[in-house]
Amino acid sequence: MPDRLIEVIPPALRDESVLRLKARLVSLITPELQKIPSSQLTRANVRLGLEKTLAVLTPGGGLPAETLHELVESALADLVGYGPLELLLRDPEINEIMVNGASLVFIERGGELYETDLRFADTSHLMQIIDRILLPLGRRVDYDMPTADARLPDGSRVNVVIPPVAVDGPTLTIRKFLQTKMSIEDLINLGTLTPYAAKFLEACVVARLNILISGNTSSGKSTLLNILSTFIPAYERIITIEDAVELQMKQRHVVRLETKLAGVDGAGAVSIRELVRNALRMRPDRLVVGEVRGGETLDMLQAMNTGHSGSLTTLHANSPRDAIARLETTALMSGIDLPIIAIRKQISSAVNLIIHTARLSDGTRKVMQITELAGMEGDIVTQTDIYKFVATGTGQDGKIQGSLKPTGIRPQFSPRLEVAGYKLGGEYFGLGF
Repeated sequence: MPDRLIEVIPPALRDESVLRLKARLVSLITPELQKIPSSQLTRANVRLGLEKTLAVLTPGGGLPAETLHELVESALADLVGYGPLELLLRDPEINEIMVNGASLVFIERGGELYETDLRFADTSHLMQIIDRILLPLGRRVDYDMPTADARLPDGSRVNVVIPPVAVDGPTLTIRKFLQTKMSIEDLINLGTLTPYAAKFLEACVVARLNILISGNTSSGKSTLLNILSTFIPAYERIITIEDAVELQMKQRHVVRLETKLAGVDGAGAVSIRELVRNALRMRPDRLVVGEVRGGETLDMLQAMNTGHSGSLTTLHANSPRDAIARLETTALMSGIDLPIIAIRKQISSAVNLIIHTARLSDGTRKVMQITELAGMEGDIVTQTDIYKFVATGTGQDGKIQGSLKPTGIRPQFSPRLEVAGYKLGGEYFGLGF
């Protein structure tokens, strides 16, 4: 068995005789299902039909009850569900599913990649599951449109790429939606944050600082954004803007907006930029944007500078300094011809705090830096680290050891925290008193 290969197929479904029985079961019931209107084709009806047909095929039993259950569930998934993927979708420890063609399926678990023993019958089987995901959303992929983004009913994000773009066969990537909502205490217990840093961030949200969460892919930006949003007071009007709805806001006064992709005719798309502009007409107290990556950055900066304080958003970047460069680049994508110095001034006056996250080599996710933007020096945006992750070594289990430590600098916006009711002592900033 190759290294880092894990078995996810139930033992009952590895037996050749059971697989032959499943194939026969599916072939017998498929013609019957085709006679039923799609509006009446429910999982409960199909399961009942499978159980009745299976009883005919196995008179007097002969197979353990667990085997019969797994057989029916597997056949049900192939007929009206997501096929072999359902085994992975219902595992709460799996964060991401990566299908590289019909015979190669990887997962991410605990921040690390593993190959699985899962397989699709063939490319047609995989394409059938892809169509089953896309068609209810009015999307499709074909030779002329070989890529698509979609969202499963549970909120999981799906990306599809098929030939001729995908050279080795249809590729399917699913980033699962976090069903169990994490709290700030969970981050503290995981070592992502310290209690002092967590209280500091709570104060920053309540005091209506504009906060940017930066980090690389799968570093926990959206999770942290979700957690920080819980500190927004319940009486404020919040408008969230996302590509795919992930935020789980606990407040009652929330308006959730989601982008819309173009239809098959290429028309009808609604971008994040359009939603940001529209949200400014909806009397928001707070704007929470899932991610800025294009021209909407300039609109977001202008909103932060014109009374919409307390806004939260995320950005792909490798460091807080890189985050500023990315903000500059994406702001230029707005199409408005502004000198770079003007954009930097917008950034320095709009963004108060950058929280930088990273997924380390051991698979753990950490807050690496909490950085204040303290204005301009010449044509450079000034940054001051308030907290910084200090690594102390690697444990016997291969995990990187260390913690997020204060740098001994009190932020310039401390008076705003005090006005909001948070008088944080010197111990929060490593001042020793």
